[in-house]
Amino acid sequence: MKLIIQIPCLNEAEHLPTALAALPRSVPGFDTVEWLVIDDGSTDDTRQVAMACGVDHVIGFPRNRGLAAAFSFGIEESLRRGADVVVNTDADNQYDAASIPALVAPILSGEADLVIGDRETGSVAEFSPIKRALQRAGTSVVRSISGLPVEDATSGFRAYSRAAAMSLVITTPYTYTLESLVQAGNSRLALVNVPVGRNDSVRPSRLFGSMWGYVRRNSIALFRILSYYSPLRFFWTLATVLGLGALAAWAPFALDFVREGRSGATGHMQSIILGAVLAISAVQMFALGVIADQVSSLRQIGIRNLRETRELHYGALHARAGRPTTLPGAWDAPTQGTSAAPPQGTSAAPVPPTPTDAAAAPGEGATRPAPGAAAPGTAAPGAAAPAPPAAPAAPGASRRT
Repeated sequence: MKLIIQIPCLNEAEHLPTALAALPRSVPGFDTVEWLVIDDGSTDDTRQVAMACGVDHVIGFPRNRGLAAAFSFGIEESLRRGADVVVNTDADNQYDAASIPALVAPILSGEADLVIGDRETGSVAEFSPIKRALQRAGTSVVRSISGLPVEDATSGFRAYSRAAAMSLVITTPYTYTLESLVQAGNSRLALVNVPVGRNDSVRPSRLFGSMWGYVRRNSIALFRILSYYSPLRFFWTLATVLGLGALAAWAPFALDFVREGRSGATGHMQSIILGAVLAISAVQMFALGVIADQVSSLRQIGIRNLRETRELHYGALHARAGRPTTLPGAWDAPTQGTSAAPPQGTSAAPVPPTPTDAAAAPGEGATRPAPGAAAPGTAAPGAAAPAPPAAPAAPGASRRT
C-alpha cells in the first residue's frame, strides 16, 4: 500500500520547510509514504527548497495556472506513481499533519472513498463572525447540492482513495473544493468527516483579496457547478421563478377582466408585455434544462470512459515500473535534488532511456539488445512471453526520472 501526500505550492519557499518537517514518513497501514510538491509557477525558490528538503517528487508548471489546476495535476501524478491513497494538504502548514493517520483510517477500513478534514470552523477563534456564518451557509448549500454529509466544504485537508481519485475531474478554474464534493455526490462515493487540528495562519489567503471577493468567486463557482451537475433542478427552478413572475405581472389585468369584463380591463399594457417576456423566458429556461440534462448525461459517460482509460493507462505504467511522462506544458524535477529544475518557461529535456527500461514506446529510443539476448518482440527459449508495449508519451511531454 502506497500513500502519497501532495502539496500544491505558489511562492511558498518561506513556509514549505515547516510544513514538510511536520509530514510523516510512515503511516500505519501503508508500506510506503511519499511526498509530492506541485509548484504552480512560483517565482521564488519553492522548487529548490522542496528538493533540498527531501521531497520525493517535485513537479510543476512554467507559469501560474491556479489552485484547481495544481491540485488536479497532483492527483494525476499520484495515480501515475501508483498511489493507493492520496492526501492533499497546504504548504503554509495550516493543517495539523499529525491528523493524517486519522484522516486515512476510514479509507483503510473500507468505510469511505473520500475523507474531509473538519476544522470545526464554528469554533475557530481566528475566523470573524461573518466568515463563520459564510462558512456554515456555503457548506449547507454544498451539502444540499451534493447530498453528502459534509461538515467543512472548503477544507483542503482531505484524503482520496484510488477509486475516488480515478473518478475526479475538475473543470472550475478557481478552486477544487466545492466541485469535487458535488462530483463525489453524483458518483455515489462514501464520505466521512474527521475532526482535524488546525495551526495558526502564517499569512493571508492568496485565493481572495477580501471576504466579499471570496463570496463572489465561490458564488460563481456554485453557479457553474449547479448548471453542470444538476441542470434540470437549476434551469427548472429559474423557469418556475420566471413563470410566477409572469403570473404576477398578468394578475392586475386578470382581476379587472374578471370583475368588470373586457371594457374594464384597460390600461395594463405594460404589465401584459412584462408578463409575456417573463413567460417566454420561462419556456426558454425549461427547454435549456432539458438540453443541459442531455449534455450532463454525456458528461457522465465521458467521466466513466476517463476512469476506465486511467485504470488501463496507470495500471500499465505501474506494472512495467517504468518512468511515466508528465502532462504537456508541465515540468518534472529530479528527486532528491540530483540536478536543477528547468528554468521558467521551459520543459524538462527528455531523459535518455537506460538498459533497464522495460519496454520503450515507439519514438522513445528503444535500447539495442545485448549479445545473446532475444530480439525485440520475441521471447528467449523457456522464458515468459514479453509484456505488451506501454502507451506512448503524450505529445510534448518529458520523460521522468
